[in-house]
Formats: sequence, structure tokens, C-alpha cells
Amino acid sequence: MQKSVGISLIVCMLVLSVGFAGCSKTEPVKEAAPLVRSQAVQADALGQNASYSGEVRGRYETQLAFQVSGKIIKRNVDLGSVVNPGDVLMEIDAKDIAQTVNISSAQVASAQSQLNLAETNLARYRKLYEQGAVSRAQLDQYENAYEVALAAVRQASAQYTQGTNQLGYSSLVADSAGVVSGVNAEAGQVVSAGAPVLTLVKDGEREIEISVPENRIDEVRSAQQMRVSFWALPDVTVEGKVREISPVADKVTRTYKVRITLTNPPAGISLGMTASVAVANSAGQQGVYIPLSAVYQTGDSPNVWVIQEDTVSLRPIKVGAFGDGKVQVVEGLQDGDVIVTAGVQKLREGQKVRI
Repeated sequence: MQKSVGISLIVCMLVLSVGFAGCSKTEPVKEAAPLVRSQAVQADALGQNASYSGEVRGRYETQLAFQVSGKIIKRNVDLGSVVNPGDVLMEIDAKDIAQTVNISSAQVASAQSQLNLAETNLARYRKLYEQGAVSRAQLDQYENAYEVALAAVRQASAQYTQGTNQLGYSSLVADSAGVVSGVNAEAGQVVSAGAPVLTLVKDGEREIEISVPENRIDEVRSAQQMRVSFWALPDVTVEGKVREISPVADKVTRTYKVRITLTNPPAGISLGMTASVAVANSAGQQGVYIPLSAVYQTGDSPNVWVIQEDTVSLRPIKVGAFGDGKVQVVEGLQDGDVIVTAGVQKLREGQKVRI
């Protein structure tokens, strides 16, 4: 009896061991291919140079101001208004100027009356002198009085003309067609003569204004080629060239203003649009440029992960110039190679990836 119980226990233990062994078997875990950011390598002459952000400006921008002082009583334009030659943009109160004109007009009448009297007296004393009734000295006095009266008329007439001109200056008139790009004064404000109140961008050429740091001025000045793109027009790229470089740095930003003329400006550009200017290599040499984040350093050797048939492999490279988040690759890459540009530290040789 005891022998049979022992045999039964052994059989049960064997069955349990076999069951636990079956339960301990696990399926191998399949590793998901990581998703990576990639970039196709392209030979580019612009890769190592910076792109400068700028805006579309008019080549001819005029600061308009009144030629006389006074209180603004009317503003006829707003920001962005399109104006034509002869349009009245602003007006100032001209009551005081009109009174000055009236005073000048009265002075002209008075001087003209004095001139008429002097002319009559001169004619009378000439006849008396011819008859020998008066001396030459008396005739000279009346001739001199006539000259003084004539000069007084000229002076009063000039003052009257000046006053009428100032009366006309009380209206600010557009001298050319364009767009109002700035308003610096409002109705009710008292302005002095020569103080800018409006900015008018004349119709015509459009340019790109960028700010360049002092260590890049020579590079921009000697640039052989510039490519201008627009944030609002993603499919438009035009060529440009430097027209003007400011000789003095801005007091706040310590950068130099540079004006870029567009060779063939697109029809869709408007004033104030955001533009990006890429400066071509002055040497004109093509090169391969990749982001710094794509470089994987092993010891003293720089490498990149190259993707071929969804599999990554480490390839050593030889680097050149650094700048603006990019590095020049002198050897190791060819035009058309696809490389990983982000997450290079998490990859291993021969690993499958998703692009």
C-alpha cells in the first residue's frame, strides 16, 4: 500500500513538472523598428552660409512733413491707403496763416499807394526842374523817394507771396503715387515744421531689407548669388543682388542694414512680407552640408547613419567647415545618400528603421 502511494506521488510530481515547464515557455519579443528623421544628401553651395530674415520694402520711401507749424485738423488717409499725385493727405489749421496773408495784402496796397504818390511828385518836379524852378538837389530827393517807394512795393509783394505759399503749405499733398506705410500724427496734434507725419512708399521697385552682423558684411558684399524666398509664397524663389549696404551699424542691434534688389520680382509680393535671403558661397564651390545633429561621434571619428533598404549602417566621414547649425562633409557622403538627422545615439548597426 505504501509502495503504491509513493508511485502515485512520483507520477503527480512528474505531471506537474511537465505542466510548469510548458507554462514557462515565452514567445520571443519582436522589436519595433524605430521611426527616424531622415534627409537626402544634396550638393549645395549655400549650405554653410546663413539665411537672413528680412522684409519687403519699397526702394523709395519718403517721410512727409508740413512746411509750416500748426494744429492738425484733418487726416484723410489711413495706414495702407493708396494715394495719387495731388491727393490731400492732411490739413492743419490755417487761420493764423490766413491773417498773415491779409496783413501782407494790406501792406502791398499801402506800399503801392506810396509808390503812386512818389511817382506823381517825381513827374511834377521834373517839369519844374526843366523850367528851372527847382534845383537839381530837390529833383534828386524826389527821385530817391520814388526808388524807396518802389522797393517798398517789391518787399510787400514778396511778403504777400510768401504768405500765400505758407497758406498752401497748410495742406499736405502727395507728390507721387504710392502707399501710406506709416502714420506718425493724428488730428488735434500740434506739429512743428519739418516733423515727419506720414511715410509714403512710392510705386516702383520692391526690395528686401535685411540686417547683417559685422562679421558677415564682407561675405554679403562679395556674394555672387542670392536666393530670396517668401514665407507667404512657399513655392516662389527669386534671385537678388546687393544694392546698398549701410556704412553705419544700428545703435541698438549693432547690425548693418542691407538692401537686396530682386531681379525678377513676383507679382504676389506686398510691402511688409517676410522674406528669407540665402547668400551663395563667394567661391562658388559645391559641397555636401548636413545638420550637426546627424553626426554620431565614436571616439575621435565623426560618423553618420546611412539608410539603405530601411537598414542603418554607420559610415565614417571627414568634416570641414562648421557654421549656422550645419557642417561641411568633405569625404564619406555622396549626392543622394539618405542619412538619419535626429536620434542618432539610439541606433545600432544593422537595425531596421522606419523613415
